[in-house]
Amino acid sequence: MIRDDISNRLVHLAKGASEEEAGRNFLSIVNSRVLRGGTGFIRGAFRCVCFSEAPIAKLAHILAEPAIHGMPYAPLGVMIDKTTLFEGGGRPVIYQSDAEYGLLHEGQKFRHKRYEPGSGIDFAWEREWRVLIDELPLDPALVTLVVPNRAWSDYIFKEHADRLRGIAVVMENMAAAVINECPWHFIVLEDMGIKVKFSFFP
Repeated sequence: MIRDDISNRLVHLAKGASEEEAGRNFLSIVNSRVLRGGTGFIRGAFRCVCFSEAPIAKLAHILAEPAIHGMPYAPLGVMIDKTTLFEGGGRPVIYQSDAEYGLLHEGQKFRHKRYEPGSGIDFAWEREWRVLIDELPLDPALVTLVVPNRAWSDYIFKEHADRLRGIAVVMENMAAAVINECPWHFIVLEDMGIKVKFSFFP
């Protein structure tokens, strides 16, 4: 069955106090090929890498103007197959009140997400998944990068090519084809017909 409200891929979105900070954070992820876990808004201070199950086609309309929707996320992210993350220990969070936290098994407490809609605490729209891990290595062959426009994908390709050309100066037998092959795949939001308001560019 095909549904447009559920995705078989999960997305980790970059965020920051400003567009520039979010953009720099995203580029750090791309260059290091690592997603680092955090403890923010996670009861018990478990260190996790967080994702959203919401389809990018649905998120894209919010990411086009995140400030209007009160979102801290930028239109930049990393997509990974849900099955791959599940096999690596990733699980959807459990939306529940803080009073129910103690009912969870110790091995499941990292999944707790406070949910009290009567009090205005409702982040269920994020459809969050978590992986309990300090660092999650990224294999470009298994990852798709989400970028706002072609300028961003072209920039990442150019950075990759320039880096390999620097290596080629030392290793003269490096094939040109390798230099021209970018390891990343991209989803470009503007190619989906969505005009994204994101002014920062490196």
